[in-house]
Amino acid sequence: MNIGTQDAVDPKPVSGTAPAKKLLLRALAGERTERPPVWLMRQAGRYLPEYHKVRDAAGGMVGLCTTPEHAVEVTLQPLRRFPLDAAIVFADLPQVAAALGQTLDYRAGEGPVLTPPVRSSADIAEFLSASRLHEELAPVYETVRRLTRALPADVALIGYAGAPWTIATYMVEGRGGAASEHSVVKQWALGDPDGFQPLIDLLTTAVIQFLSRQIEAGAEAVQLFDTWAGVLPDALFDRWCVKPVAAVVSALKARYPQVPVIAFPRGAGLSYDGFAEATGADCIGLDSTVPLAWAADKLQGELGRCVQGNLDPQLLIAGGPALAAGTERILRGLSGGPFVFNLGHGIAKTTPIEHVSAVVEQVRAWSTPAV
Repeated sequence: MNIGTQDAVDPKPVSGTAPAKKLLLRALAGERTERPPVWLMRQAGRYLPEYHKVRDAAGGMVGLCTTPEHAVEVTLQPLRRFPLDAAIVFADLPQVAAALGQTLDYRAGEGPVLTPPVRSSADIAEFLSASRLHEELAPVYETVRRLTRALPADVALIGYAGAPWTIATYMVEGRGGAASEHSVVKQWALGDPDGFQPLIDLLTTAVIQFLSRQIEAGAEAVQLFDTWAGVLPDALFDRWCVKPVAAVVSALKARYPQVPVIAFPRGAGLSYDGFAEATGADCIGLDSTVPLAWAADKLQGELGRCVQGNLDPQLLIAGGPALAAGTERILRGLSGGPFVFNLGHGIAKTTPIEHVSAVVEQVRAWSTPAV
């Protein structure tokens, strides 16, 4: 099935020589590239009319994520509209929770709902298990394999997973974090940290396995989304955010040393500083609140890391001169080191398509100044 703006993404050219290293992979390896590579979180999604056609044909979000034919199609859709430098496999964060034993559903006006919610050590022991993890997530691996054949030669493929803490928030609250104040998960994590630890340990192992299989299927880089890192108090940020992400990065680096890891601790604020150094991630995803000068001086300059971000998605909706100025500000502020242009969070469903086109064209026209 193919519902989009044209029949296919341009196929890979046939050549007798080895292809040049992709722009995204060069930046993630620490290279200051001639222009920053550009891709956008949620570039495949609800702002595209063709996405809704495929989602409807799939019978909803669960069918969309678990049917490789549909997942490949929506992953490719933004590449037909915009000359992006990467595709990220279309999947959803709660899929790991479902693979461990919860039931995942999507309800109108609520988003993802996981039942039964995990509320105690007894719940972990009673109905969570990694025994069927790969069987349940096999459609994601097949989607990755198909994308390796379908993508243009210069477009990198990024694998996807939520970070352990963020997946835990879904599992304990029973729904997406935006629908709650995270009161239940925070009370458990703060009030009984030793009882909460086994859930984080299980998720850390599951995320390592999930991303490993995506890499083996063809993902050339992976991104860890710690969407709810910012709700953690300082005293527990290291235990529930930094250490699990560091464990995932370390395991992946031991197995696949050439595959870069992007880590995105949204809302981490001042804790970005220690996070970047302690996790060992190749690239740090910046939310829209992170000061560009600090990111350039500390992350790019002192630590030598690639950074990714950090245009405000609301500015992408606003468009016009403000969007052009905001885009140029980021380009000027971060082009002194390795840098991937992206948003500070995902594209919102009300984003005008022409605004996305304008940003991508502006980034691709940018020439990194000589040092």
